This record gives sequence, structure tokens and C-alpha cells, in this order.
Amino acid sequence: MATLPVISISPYVRKETSTVRDRLATSEALHKACRDFGFFYLDISSFANDAEMNTLMDLARQFFALPQERKDLISIRNQDSARGGKADNHEAIDLYAPVDNPDKTKPLWGTNQWPEDVQSFRSTYEAWIEKMKALGLIVMEAMAIGLGMTPQEWEELKGCVDHSFWVMRIIGYPPLPNDHDGFSCGAHKLSRWNVAADPTQDALQVFVPKSLAASNQMASSRTISLPKEEGDADGVWIYANPIPGCVVCNIGEMWEVWTRGMYKSTLHRVLHRGSNYRVSLPFFFEPNFDALVKPLAAVVRAQEASGEKIDDGTYAPVVYGEFLKSKVTNNFSEATPGKGKD
Repeated sequence: MATLPVISISPYVRKETSTVRDRLATSEALHKACRDFGFFYLDISSFANDAEMNTLMDLARQFFALPQERKDLISIRNQDSARGGKADNHEAIDLYAPVDNPDKTKPLWGTNQWPEDVQSFRSTYEAWIEKMKALGLIVMEAMAIGLGMTPQEWEELKGCVDHSFWVMRIIGYPPLPNDHDGFSCGAHKLSRWNVAADPTQDALQVFVPKSLAASNQMASSRTISLPKEEGDADGVWIYANPIPGCVVCNIGEMWEVWTRGMYKSTLHRVLHRGSNYRVSLPFFFEPNFDALVKPLAAVVRAQEASGEKIDDGTYAPVVYGEFLKSKVTNNFSEATPGKGKD
């Protein structure tokens, strides 16, 4: 049975040994995966190794195994209602890009909270965040070339992400009881870039429209229709199981705006019924907080050349920080089990 595309970023990581043709092939593969699926595996073994990710997982498990009163020391209630720990059908630590003049009375403008009970937790995760920020720029360049952007256009886009207001989530999923009729994390579309996860199988699920699933020989236990609030497409939920050396990537809502819907954010959810405690480490490589996100000229050219009609009002320009404040307020204003970023 086929799965999501697997794409190596090595030609862009090792430019000194790769050819222009190698890099172009990577960019074309990214473009096709983003256009057709909105989800793909990115092989980052040339940039990071499984040992690094395993260390991060181990540190996360040490934190989640602490007594609740110790975990509560970094509750989001202590900060700006975004940075820190929270729990429903999963528990998590949320970290955001540091800001100037922090003020925890303002949304998203507080200070990150770090566990003090787990040795090397902060230094290890800060090193990983820096690594993911660098990888984010590498992948953005590859995607820009896949979209046919000129060097000048890529420089302009890079100026929207060179001070990324990144988000890092450290998530723990206890197994759901067998009689639980909900989800570890309900179906949603969110800005996101990549997810490193432990080897747990059959947890992360991605929605694939029926026609696309059939043409790519994907299968699921059943074909379903989405709830009304999530769209009207028929399709299947497929598992995006971990692959060694890879992270799972998906298109976020800002890419929908940049590409006027050419790349679409894809529904996904987590349903963990295994016996183990699952750990997931999504990293969100986001635009700068004050970046104006608007359709890219290269995309407009391509769509006009093909005669495709696009409603510009659907993909109106948006300031990323304002979008994020609205999204975070909506996600976490109420403690609703099964909701939130995964």
C-alpha cells in the first residue's frame, strides 16, 4: 500500500556535493507533494540523526513522568496563557520565539517556562530549536525554487521568515481507554512545519480525498465523509507512521495564503490507543511576527498562465502575528478535550 511522499533534503543541505539537477529534483518533489497532499515525509538524516531526536524524546518522557504538582510549576496560568504546560487528552509544553520586553499580560508576549527537574532539558531543546530554524530556511528555499520564484522573489520571501516567530511543542499522549469515543487530538488544520515523533505506530492520521487516495493506491478501513464544519469531501484517513531519519511535514495556513490555495492545509488528527506513552515534538517554522503574508507573484503568474480563476478575497493578505493571536485565543481559551495543535 502506498504512503505519503518521502523526500530527501540532502541536496540542499550538502550543496557543495550536489548538482543543480539534484536540487531541482528535490524542489519539484516538494512542489508536487505540497500541491497534491499537503503532507509528506522529509528525510533529514543528512542534517540531524535519530540519536538527537531520541535524546529529546527521553527528556520529554522524564518531564511527563514527574508528579503533577511538579509539572504544574510551569503551567500556562503562570504566563501569557500560551507559554508553558497544559493538558486534556494529551499534555504538552508550549514554547514560542522569545520577545523583546516580555509582558505576560499580553497574548503571546510572555516568557518561556522550562522544567528545572530534568537535567539538560533546556539546553538540549534550545539547541534543537536553533537547528530546526536553520532547516526551516533551507526547506523554504527549496520550496521557493519549486514554485518558480526568481532569486529576488526568494530574497523577499526570506525577509518574511528570517526572524521566524517559531513555536515548539513537546507533547505526551497517554493511551486512550478502549471505551473512549474521542481522540487524543481532534481533526484540525493548523500552521505547522515538521514533527519528530517516537516509533509509535498507528497514531497520527492524515485525511486524503477519495479520488487522490484511489489514484495513489492508498487504503483505509473505510471511506468517510467529513463533519460539516470540516468540509464536504469524501476520503480516507491514512496513518502517517514514523520513518527512521524522517520528520512528517505539512502545509500550514500561511502557505495557503502565499500560494492562493495551490497548497492547502490538510486535516490531521491523533488517535493513540496503544499501550505505550507516545511523545511527539512538532516544530512550527512560522513567518516573522510582523510579516505581511500575501499571495506570491510567482504563484499568481502560474495561475494566470493556466487560466485558473481565484477569488482573491479568499486569500486576503494577513499580518502573521494578528492571525496567530486569534488562533491561539481560539485554541486555548477553553479547555476542550481532544482539541488543539498536535
